[in-house]
Parts: sequence; C-alpha cells; structure tokens
Amino acid sequence: MPTSFDLIGVGSPIMDLLARVPDDFLRQHVAGDKGGMVLVDAAEMQRIVGLLDGEPAYATGGSAANATFNAARLGLRATFLGKLGNDDLARVYRNIFETTGVDGSRFKSAHCANARCLALVTPDAQRTMRTCLAAAMTLSPAEITAADFQDCRHAHVEGYLVFNRALADAVLAAARAAGCTTSLDLSSFEVVNASRDWLFAQFHKGIDVVFANEDEIRALFQDHTSDYATLARRLAGLGVLAAVKVGRDGAWLAEGGELHRVEPVMVADVIDTNGAGDAWAAGFLFGHLRGWPLPNCGALASLLGAETVMHMGPIIPEAHWQILHPRAMALGPKTAAPERMAG
Repeated sequence: MPTSFDLIGVGSPIMDLLARVPDDFLRQHVAGDKGGMVLVDAAEMQRIVGLLDGEPAYATGGSAANATFNAARLGLRATFLGKLGNDDLARVYRNIFETTGVDGSRFKSAHCANARCLALVTPDAQRTMRTCLAAAMTLSPAEITAADFQDCRHAHVEGYLVFNRALADAVLAAARAAGCTTSLDLSSFEVVNASRDWLFAQFHKGIDVVFANEDEIRALFQDHTSDYATLARRLAGLGVLAAVKVGRDGAWLAEGGELHRVEPVMVADVIDTNGAGDAWAAGFLFGHLRGWPLPNCGALASLLGAETVMHMGPIIPEAHWQILHPRAMALGPKTAAPERMAG
C-alpha cells in the first residue's frame, strides 16, 4: 500500500550550539569523557556557555533530526516526531525543517524552552556534547500512538531516547503497530553501557537496521579485541542489518550471510565531526529504502559523512547540495532497483 512518507525520524529536536575549544577547556571545565554526550540541566549549560571565548554558533540538531533533514535533502519524503518548545529557538527550528521539505505536522509542543546541545569541538575535530533536553524531555510515552506513524514506511529512532526506557518502548511498539520497518542508531557508548540488556531484548523483538560506531559496537558486546568485521557479523547474527562505522577506515555492513567493507571517502581537512554519523545514516537509509544493494548504500553513506566533516556543525550548507546531490545519485545502481517495501 502506498504511504505518504518514506521516513519518519524520532528523537529530540535540539538546537545545536557550536563552539571550538582547546583540549585544556575540557580538562578544566567539563567533567566526563572526551567525545561523549552527557545530559545537563539549564544551570550547567549556562555555566559552560559562560566560560566560552565568544558566542557559540547555532544550527538545527538532534541525531535523528539530522538524519531526517539530510534524507529529505536527498529526496526522501520525510516527517519528524519530537517535541519542540515554545520559544524563538523552537520557531526557528520548525521553520528550517519545513523550508527544507520535512513535514512538520507531527512535531509536538511544550510550554517551556526548546532543547539545546552544546557541541565542544577540539582541534582534532572531536566533539564533546552536553545536552539540556528541556521541552524534548517532556515527551511522554502516553503521547505516542500508532497514529503518529500512520502512512510512514520506515521509522528511524535515535539511541538517546533509550535514556527514557518507557518512551523508547512506546515509540518502537507504536512504529511496529503501524507497520513501519525500523532502524536504531546506538548514538553513544554511554547509551549502550546503560542499556545493553534492553538493546538485546529489542533486537530480538525486531529492529531492521542498527547503526553503531567503533565505541558503541565494542560497548555492546563488551569486546575490545575482535576486529570490526567480526563484530558486524555478530550483530547481524541477532537478526538485524548491521551498519558498523569505523571512522577513517570506512564501515562494515552485514546482513544474513552478506558482509561488505565500505571504503571511506578521504577528507584532507576535517573541520568538525559533529553530525557525520547522522549524515552517514541518512545516506544509507536513502539507498536502503530505494532498494539499492548494500555496497551502493554504503558508498552514499560515506559520501555524506565525509561532506559533513568538512563544515562546522551537523548540517551540510545549502550551497554545497547543488554539487553534492548529483554525485550522490550517481552512486546508485546502474539499473533501477525496486523500492524496499515496509513490513
């Protein structure tokens, strides 16, 4: 049956605050591991921002939101489920999404400030994130029903939702009830460390695609010695399509008996890795939902991830899409493949 939307992203619609900092800034002012994501309250967010040398830059963010945004730029019919605030940041956020072509009718609204994420980018292009969820945190399981996923083929869920286990359960149950196929981005090694048993239970219930990076896949299996090809096969053995990203070394894709290495797209000058994994997921999902073979999906994913790290922030600038889009489409199969059907 035809659907209105190829993709519904599910997660927190967060406005990103972007700042370049030296490594000493993290050591002196930010608790926790470099490269991770930690939830903070409004006071802690204000404290760290107040220590910055200048005002941060702004960009729409949120893991699933970034992926949805990029997938829409590629040509998927996309919508998004998440909770905006009632301030100027929320209004700007919605306008940017709708102007880009993402349907905004499934946003929910709260009577408080919009979510914000401070991305601290060090000279090695690593980003350490501190997130104040605000309005996004008020999304409750009781607000989620199968109607939110009606007429959608595929639901892409960010792993950060798993910090609210009941909400993540409600989202996946509603998506499945509506007949959506699903994908889950593990999002952070902190997410995995806090929810390994829950994740394995969800894989067995049925998740179609799982995205993981090096730290996340090792945290999932508590395995720091096996190579990534082995870990990708192990994840695929749980009944999912495993997409394991390994940074500059490319990625591994495994499904059933298939295993493919995805070559990286080399970038001479990495500016900021913020959002690269989300763009990678967007490229992969575009190809996957168009029925492309796995190697083609991986090639497109790598192209988008590489493009993202050449710019500050998680969003590929508008001016670059005119050249990027035809390059992306040229990576598809030479003969048209039938679109994959949901369900």
